[in-house]
Amino acid sequence: MAKRNFSLKRNAIYQVLCATDTHPGARWVYDQLKPHIPDLSLGTVYRNIALFKDEGTVRVICNVNGEERYDGNVEPHSHFVCNCCGRVIDVDDESMSSDFTSRLSEKGFTVESRYVLYYGICPECKKNNLH
Repeated sequence: MAKRNFSLKRNAIYQVLCATDTHPGARWVYDQLKPHIPDLSLGTVYRNIALFKDEGTVRVICNVNGEERYDGNVEPHSHFVCNCCGRVIDVDDESMSSDFTSRLSEKGFTVESRYVLYYGICPECKKNNLH
């Protein structure tokens, strides 16, 4: 893949995607950066996120209410999606162990990536009785 030119906007978009644990959508990224980069467009955010996905530096976690949610941490890890508030939260998951990958390999499978999603009600929504 060709090396991309450095861009302040591209760098800012990437930094927001990697610096947050909110697993944002493009609109959220845009809303965070627009006050600091007045000439930023939502299209620029979407185009750059598409580049990051193609490069493998950002991945799509899931779709919440019609909006793709992204993660700048591309290392294998699991997520919990709250059906009430729509938050996407990193969770520790023993099933992500290499044991399962090894068992699949023994059966002839080649695992190239892993994504585990859990859906339900997060502790915050449960505590506030929002479910």
